[in-house]
Amino acid sequence: GGKDRRSGLILTIPLCLEQTSMDELSVTLDYLLSIPSEKCKARGFTVIVDGRKSQWNVVKTVVLMLQNVVPAEVSLVCVVKPDEFWDKKVTHFCFWKEKDRLGFEVILVSANKLTRYIEPCQLTEDFGGTLTYDHMDWLNKRLVFEKFTKESTSLLDELALINNGSDKGTQQEKERSIDLNFLPSVDPETVLQTGHELLSELQQRRFNGSDGGVSWSPMDDELLAQPQVMKLLDSLREQYTRYQEVCRQRSKRTQLEEIQQKVMQVVNWLEGPGSEQLRTQWGIGDSIRASQALQQKHEEIESQHSEWFAVYVELNQQIAALLNAGDEEDLVELKALQQQLSDVCYRQASQLEFRQNLLQAALEFHSVAQDLSQQLDGLLGMLCVDVAPADGASIQQTLKLLEEKLKSVDLGLQGLREKGQSLLDQISNQASWAYGKDVTIENKENVDHIQGVMEDMQLRKQRCEDMVDVRRLKMLQMVQLFKCEEDASQAVEWLSELLDALLKTHIRLGDDAQETKVLLEKHRKFVDVAQSTYDYGRQLLQATVVLCQSLRCTSRSSGDTLPRLNRVWKQFTITSEERVHRLETAVAFHSSAEKILQECPEQPEAFNEMEQFDEIEAVGKSLLDRLTVPVVYPDGSEQYFGSPSDMASAAEHIREKMKLVSLKRQQLRQPEATTPES
Repeated sequence: GGKDRRSGLILTIPLCLEQTSMDELSVTLDYLLSIPSEKCKARGFTVIVDGRKSQWNVVKTVVLMLQNVVPAEVSLVCVVKPDEFWDKKVTHFCFWKEKDRLGFEVILVSANKLTRYIEPCQLTEDFGGTLTYDHMDWLNKRLVFEKFTKESTSLLDELALINNGSDKGTQQEKERSIDLNFLPSVDPETVLQTGHELLSELQQRRFNGSDGGVSWSPMDDELLAQPQVMKLLDSLREQYTRYQEVCRQRSKRTQLEEIQQKVMQVVNWLEGPGSEQLRTQWGIGDSIRASQALQQKHEEIESQHSEWFAVYVELNQQIAALLNAGDEEDLVELKALQQQLSDVCYRQASQLEFRQNLLQAALEFHSVAQDLSQQLDGLLGMLCVDVAPADGASIQQTLKLLEEKLKSVDLGLQGLREKGQSLLDQISNQASWAYGKDVTIENKENVDHIQGVMEDMQLRKQRCEDMVDVRRLKMLQMVQLFKCEEDASQAVEWLSELLDALLKTHIRLGDDAQETKVLLEKHRKFVDVAQSTYDYGRQLLQATVVLCQSLRCTSRSSGDTLPRLNRVWKQFTITSEERVHRLETAVAFHSSAEKILQECPEQPEAFNEMEQFDEIEAVGKSLLDRLTVPVVYPDGSEQYFGSPSDMASAAEHIREKMKLVSLKRQQLRQPEATTPES
């Protein structure tokens, strides 16, 4: 790094005791001499051969070798001799005499006298100078520089090849060129960092001084070519920037191609295997289980589609990100890919949703059909069981339950029609999707099945309605039968009550003829009521017989109701006749007695015949006798009118009237007894 007085560079060759390889020394000199610029070389070199630790023959060989290595550049060779100089015989060879042949001047000089030829500040401490020099530091920096130069030059060639290849030719050639030389052999970032560190070190060592003076660096711009480093860095930055743009374009193109490839994968699967899966699934099933199996199969198909739809979502996000980047040249292609992908995915998703809705509608239709079938089975089972109710109330309850079941069936059939029509409408819309095939035949099978189910349910419902009409008529007749039986029994009860009232309350015979006639008239009306009750009971029993014949059954109560009715009516008739006979006798008695008692004593000719008194007396006795006699029925049972006290009161009243008649008779006899005496 030092310089001579001519500003030529100083080259120091330290020799040692060990054997020095001339080949290695020659290579080293060639390398060192290649470092300076041509301008520096033109000023010449001063070579210091340090032979203090070497032998003369080695020194001589080195000096002679300089003639072959750098004869033109060397201007002065200073051979530093040891303190104990070589033998004169050895040094008899004088280099100055060989100046013309060697091409440079050679002098022998001691180390302490070297400053005569070279300034001390340009010599290192080894030669008594003050030049600061660290050979290992120089060597390390030189290695860094060499490495940087080599790597940067190679990297520049590679980047230029890559960048130039990306700028020329067609798109195909461009891609082929990039593919062949796309990755540099070294990392550009690492090389740039090394160059910047090296440049920073050079600049720092150049401008920093020591002890206030200027430090002469052995790695100045003439040796390490600081401008070369800067030039290499500038070129590297330029090429690397272009390379990054190429990489960005390549990355974008690669990303676009990957997106396009994935889009085509999604589109090809959805339009291929995905659509084929839907094409094979056209049925709706003929039962709940079949529809559920189809739904499960459809869920498996949806699960496979979901994986591709997830890819679609990811691709859509990537495309949206690229669109937001705003590269004009890719906008049209990206939008076309996005539109194609969206169209296919939305179309396939719509087909999946349509299929799912169709299967759900089919499941609901079959569910309603099954419920309706179970209702019809229950109604039919109820109709097939013979009716054996205990009374009219249970029949009414059964009839109400039957009507409720029929109403439920009507509602179920109406719901089935609505579900069926909705399903038929969806099937008719299936032709608009078609999954890329003609579905007319498959749709016809589905339509025939749906219509067949609805028609079958309608026929079953109609049969049940006919049976319900028959059962309703039969049950209404049974209600009427029970009603007739109940009313007939009620008529018997009423007639029994009339008989009981006749015996217990119809006991008065009247105080006179007029009152007795009134009682007789009331009795006849009473008998008319009883007759009507009896006739009503007879009619009810006759209706019961007709209903039993119509229902082909035997009444449980009409068999003993008719004898009871006839028996009570017979008893009532006998009792009534007895009551009439007593009232008529009482009328005759009261009329005759009142007639006699109302005759004036001045008309004795009206009582010429005394038989009338005898007749009245006989009638009165007969009436008294009847009051004591019970009413005897055909079964031998007996019943009395009223209580004994009631009969005694009635008899007492008759006796009093008989006494009045007897007294009247005596009064009439007295005038007849006094007339002969006079």
